[in-house]
Amino acid sequence: MSKIAVDIVLLPDETVSAQAVAVNRDLVERYGRHIVLDGEHLPHISLAMGCIETEDIEPARRDLEVVARECPPGDLVITGIATILNAAARQISSFLLAQTEALHALHERVMTEMQAYFTYDVAAQMVYGDQEVAETTLGWICTYPEKAAFRAFYPHITLGYGSVSSPMIFPIPCKASRLALCHLGNHCTCRKVLVSIDY
Repeated sequence: MSKIAVDIVLLPDETVSAQAVAVNRDLVERYGRHIVLDGEHLPHISLAMGCIETEDIEPARRDLEVVARECPPGDLVITGIATILNAAARQISSFLLAQTEALHALHERVMTEMQAYFTYDVAAQMVYGDQEVAETTLGWICTYPEKAAFRAFYPHITLGYGSVSSPMIFPIPCKASRLALCHLGNHCTCRKVLVSIDY
């Protein structure tokens, strides 16, 4: 058996994904390549995060198919951009999403269903790729249930390190194209899609 770090996410529609990648490109030019969004680092809305045995991915997929059918996310709305300080005191910017009843219900259902599979004893070798894993990555994964779930659920699309300079007009409508289980990369990027369920 082997355990990996994963993120269960909503992948946004192509229009919003392209907007996130464009904003990220500007941040990368000004602040460095710590978080890069592209075809291999997917813009996403995290619903649940943890560690899973690889042999449990298939039963988790079956459960997620039921969740996707019974708890659709509905229409999503990006309400603005937030820039906060992470645990390493670095600025990080995100698209903020409206906390709709349907989105919160989906998050809670995913968290509840994944309790059968997830642990939070994360180690660097569980993270996708061969680069040195930031302590903030491991810290975010192991504290996700306390800091980012249920009442603390904070729906967002991470854009990158730094503050966004280009003006944008909000709100921005958004659709979820897929519910996915992804192998997590450094800085909690979504790297390898292991389970994909279309909406």
